[in-house]
Amino acid sequence: MKKIVKGLLVTALATTLLAGCGNNANNTDNTDGAVNSGGEAKSVKLKMFIALPRFKEHFDKYIADFVAKEKAEKNIDVTVQLEMPTSDNAAQILKTRLASNDAPDIFALHAINEIPSYYKAGYLEDLSDQPFVGKLLDSVKPAVTSTDGKVVAVPLETLSWGYLYNKKIFNDLGLTPPKTLTEMKAVVEKLKENKQTPFVLSYKEAWIPQLVLPLAAGALINTENADFIERMNKDEGSFTELKAMFDIFDLINANGTDKATEVGGDDGAAAFAAGKGAMWLQGPWYAETILKSNPDLDFGVAPLPFNDNPDATLINLGASTSLAVSKSTKNKEVALDFINYILDDKDSNAFFQALKFNPISDVHTYESYPWVNDAMVYVKEGKSYQDPSIPQSVKDEVGKGLQAYYAGQLSQDDVLKALDKAWKSYNKVNK
Repeated sequence: MKKIVKGLLVTALATTLLAGCGNNANNTDNTDGAVNSGGEAKSVKLKMFIALPRFKEHFDKYIADFVAKEKAEKNIDVTVQLEMPTSDNAAQILKTRLASNDAPDIFALHAINEIPSYYKAGYLEDLSDQPFVGKLLDSVKPAVTSTDGKVVAVPLETLSWGYLYNKKIFNDLGLTPPKTLTEMKAVVEKLKENKQTPFVLSYKEAWIPQLVLPLAAGALINTENADFIERMNKDEGSFTELKAMFDIFDLINANGTDKATEVGGDDGAAAFAAGKGAMWLQGPWYAETILKSNPDLDFGVAPLPFNDNPDATLINLGASTSLAVSKSTKNKEVALDFINYILDDKDSNAFFQALKFNPISDVHTYESYPWVNDAMVYVKEGKSYQDPSIPQSVKDEVGKGLQAYYAGQLSQDDVLKALDKAWKSYNKVNK
């Protein structure tokens, strides 16, 4: 329990800093030179903070193409310092950097969970008049738009997810994705009878077990607790209302691969690609990593059941990783150039396709991936919901709490109480 309390204190401190320091100037001088009267190139050092380390190779190439474009078109020599922490550490690192006036010029945020508080704190540049905005699909734009109507980031990932399943294993055993918790239990037993491990477990990174929270919240909010988020924001609700998430979480844990706390996302992707588990509590954002291990793997996306109400078995829809420009950047021109280059008419199509991300713009002409089509079947049937707006600090706590619960260090009630406390701490500094 001490670990949870310590984590809450750190989160509260960082959130307080975030709320209080939004308008301070960035004292870090990122500009190495200026335009000379003789027309010599300007040299600019651009700092980027993007918590997608598994895509470093792709970003390195795209950034190199951007650097070449800036030199050719504007005679600007751009040097990019790219920082790519893991998802578990990124939020805390970024809050600390922003609070200490060391803001990156460009940084990644979760569209639903983080943009509102970072915008309120004054950290985000208004991008509404930038060319990329007119290229965004109408279904995507709201996720990066503030409550007062300003576009403040360019999205990278739009998501339609629940869990991943191995289609070959399912087809060979005559299985279909279950619509209720009882049906999931039957699927688990059929897999075990045929010497197949039902689930890949990978809990080394806390953000992975926390995925059960937005799935549970979305399912239950859309069927039983419509005003849950609103009441939590008023300190009137409790996570005890979502205690049903432990039913599916316990089922997964009792029927999964070994040594979960030693297995991170990349190793989990390799295990799933190798058929070591028929299902994985994970989203299709790991598609590129999975297919790198096994290019022939046929996998699908399905909604995770939480109870025996089939109407609560829903696909999560939303936007996650998005790139914002620091309000205090001293390299605004080049930062904006890169933000617009993310949706470059010529180059972004191949970039997004290589990342295995969903199309987000009318300049993306590549065909949707099979797992996207799987999810869209549910969406067209009305079996989906918009990703609920849960504070990132709360998600961080549920990740750590569920790690500890899996390890037998915390009870269900311990986890739920810690989450209630985390949300109340968030409310105190975001009124």
